Amino acid sequence: MKLNRRGTLVYGLLLGVWVLVVGWQAAEHFRVREEARAALVNRAKDISTTLGIVLRSQRRFGGVVSKERLEASLTELVRQEKAELNGIALLNAAGEMVASAGTGIDFQPREIEGDVEYWDAQTVTVVNPVDLGANLTHDIEGTNLPIILSRQDFTNRFAATNRMGAPLREPPAAGNPANLAATPEVPPPPPPNNGTNRVRPRDGAGRSRFGRPRWMSEEEYQILRQTQSVHGFVIIMSTQPLHAAFNQDLWLRSIIALLTTISVVGLGLAWRNVARSAELQIRLIRASELNSHLREMNLAAAGLAHETRNPLNIIRGMAQMISKQNEAPMEIREKVRAIVDETDKVTAQLNEFINYSRPREVRRAKLALDSVVNEVVHALAYDVEEKKIRIETRGEPVTIEADEQLLRQALFNLVLNAIQAVDGNGRIQILTQKAGTSEAAIEIRDNGPGVPPERRQEIFKPYFTTNQKGTGLGLAVVQQIVLAHGWEIECLPNEPKGAVFRITHLKLAV
Repeated sequence: MKLNRRGTLVYGLLLGVWVLVVGWQAAEHFRVREEARAALVNRAKDISTTLGIVLRSQRRFGGVVSKERLEASLTELVRQEKAELNGIALLNAAGEMVASAGTGIDFQPREIEGDVEYWDAQTVTVVNPVDLGANLTHDIEGTNLPIILSRQDFTNRFAATNRMGAPLREPPAAGNPANLAATPEVPPPPPPNNGTNRVRPRDGAGRSRFGRPRWMSEEEYQILRQTQSVHGFVIIMSTQPLHAAFNQDLWLRSIIALLTTISVVGLGLAWRNVARSAELQIRLIRASELNSHLREMNLAAAGLAHETRNPLNIIRGMAQMISKQNEAPMEIREKVRAIVDETDKVTAQLNEFINYSRPREVRRAKLALDSVVNEVVHALAYDVEEKKIRIETRGEPVTIEADEQLLRQALFNLVLNAIQAVDGNGRIQILTQKAGTSEAAIEIRDNGPGVPPERRQEIFKPYFTTNQKGTGLGLAVVQQIVLAHGWEIECLPNEPKGAVFRITHLKLAV
């Protein structure tokens, strides 16, 4: 009970450690995932800040940004950040793209109301409002938002208006010099700002370089603010490096969890072996004590049997003397003969018991197995002739290492058991053969009724017998001798009928 409670405690502790380590690794993996995702989103925000700086540096007269120059800058940014950055798009107030660079841009118009993230299998799309700095913060109603115009669009719009915002007149009719003289000259477009020409804010009129250009009408300027001004950024980041980092971290933590599992299982098995060893030691101690007690009881029983045999011999002798007296009545003589017969039976049982309880000390020597078999057959010749049984001995000459007296007794009991099992005109075969290069085997076959499968193990137990005249100790003695030599014996069916007693692992003499 103590071992069971202690084992339950140890197994519970090991299970708790395993759950703690595996849960910790799982939690750490999810933490790493969330931190990596947050880092990727922050990287997208940093790119948005960079875009704001690019827009602020490229804004020129009237807050207009050249689309060609801007997309060239965006393409260079995508090229430099190709490991993580897939594409960039600039959105107007309606969520439509006004400029883009890179690949994988498939953004549906959405209203921009702060930072938004869209995750899919391969990319993450981050939508951020435009931020031009602390002094030029995005205001939908303000005039600080940059306007993206291509070079051709810029030229067309400027050619359609004069510098004061008045539309151009229709060209004069051919051959009318008066009309040609009345047509004002269209001023040239403002020179492009290549970084050397600085455009400073206007004075008293309240016009700044970020306000409505003087050459553009208010209505057209408002339309441009709605369609071409930048209100937000779409940053498309690749999640493949993120997934690679996830997989690497997952493999690492899976290996840690696997090693933890192996360690916990190994410790559990080690503890089970230790517990079993302790339990076996306790059993061995108890078995040793019981064996000592049984040995003492065995010696006492053998002594009692030996002492009992002497009075039986005296009783048998006195009964024989009475049976030889001529003046004794016939009835008394018959009873005396019955006493002698029963005394012989009891004496035979006592002899078997003494033989069974005797310690088996094996004294090995080189023996010719076929010679021992022939001696046993010769000793049982009277029984064989009485039942008219045929005994055949065959096989190759084999020399083994065994105790001659014990081997002879084992073979004697097995052959006698076969003789008692078969009927008249029965047949018994004794076969000796080699089994490999270092072992031999011997078989005793008969064509008697055989042994049922459920009794093939019980017949070697003491006092188990199916013969009314048997003591039940013959085969038990055989098993004792076999085990003392380190051999094995088994009972098998003989075809078409009968039984086979096979002794194996007999060591060949060198």
